[in-house]
Amino acid sequence: MKFVIFGLTISSSWGNGHATLWRGLCRSLANLGHHIVFYERDVPYYAGARDLHRLDGGELVLYSEWESVRSRAKRDIHDADVTMVTSYCPDALPATDLVAEYSRLSAFYDLDTPVTLLRLRRGDAVDYIGPRGLSDFDLVLSYTGGSALGELRNELGARKVAALYGHVDPDLHRPADPVERYRADLSYLGTYAADRQAALEALFIEPARRRSKQRFLMGGAQYPADFPWSDNVYFVRHLPPSEHAAFFSSSRITLNVTRREMREMGWCPSGRLFEAAACGTPVLSDDWDGLEMFFLPSEEIIVAHDSEDAVAALDLSDGEIKRIGAAARDRTLAEHTSTHRAAKLIDILASARPRAGTANLATLET
Repeated sequence: MKFVIFGLTISSSWGNGHATLWRGLCRSLANLGHHIVFYERDVPYYAGARDLHRLDGGELVLYSEWESVRSRAKRDIHDADVTMVTSYCPDALPATDLVAEYSRLSAFYDLDTPVTLLRLRRGDAVDYIGPRGLSDFDLVLSYTGGSALGELRNELGARKVAALYGHVDPDLHRPADPVERYRADLSYLGTYAADRQAALEALFIEPARRRSKQRFLMGGAQYPADFPWSDNVYFVRHLPPSEHAAFFSSSRITLNVTRREMREMGWCPSGRLFEAAACGTPVLSDDWDGLEMFFLPSEEIIVAHDSEDAVAALDLSDGEIKRIGAAARDRTLAEHTSTHRAAKLIDILASARPRAGTANLATLET
């Protein structure tokens, strides 16, 4: 099948969680024999930190403004088996108009569903969803499951909804030799977000204060100058995906902190969680509804509700730590790889109904 995707970015992993997920999913789709055309607006902040220039098994279309690429996009949509628009795509609205008119099977993928729904409730503008909501699409995919799926129907008129969760490419994220500069008793990798700050201070900063002899390491982008650093908290400004395996594999434990809106809605495993688990690194995570459907607490993941829980995790024996990390890696390879999600996506698409007068997807899968 030919997929045409209008997204935020696949070419730069700087300051966003979309790129790494798209790379793994597109690579897996290509391995299954599908062809992907990914449209991305070429903006300076991603261009300056671009770490992917070519899309294996597909085409990366970088463009400066929508009108310069509209004609080509129309041709690609007309020729595609599946056309997809995503959350935070800067040209989602004009792309949606073309998709509604010319696509054979259309999908919207919201990788930020709790944020989308919260902004709608507040009456804030949601730049990637137009006045018709999501009713133009044959299928709406959500990175978040649970109650989010019903709200996409009720609030935005989605006709068919399905969860497509995070995942990991195990060829890129796997156990690696430790690197001294990434060595840590507890690490954290994530872009700064104000709504994660309270949990980050409770589960990372406060344990660092209490355990001044241990080494704590953060990696990410966009952290403010007034972040509450301490002498035993070290920082790496930005890590490209090629460095993630070394980062996680150099950590005794790594922390997963979920954005507030996603935690409150539940069923929201982050890509970082799967990446660390694929490296065999034990994960200390905040708690949210549905977590046990992805990793079993105390068996495959360590759950922390407060600073005391985080400090207690640091006191676990090396044997227990290694056992949890190995179990999480086994679970990830069995259920949470990009290949698993690509196969799930094909199954979901096969059950979707194109609008009247369009081709039946089931006849196109070969």
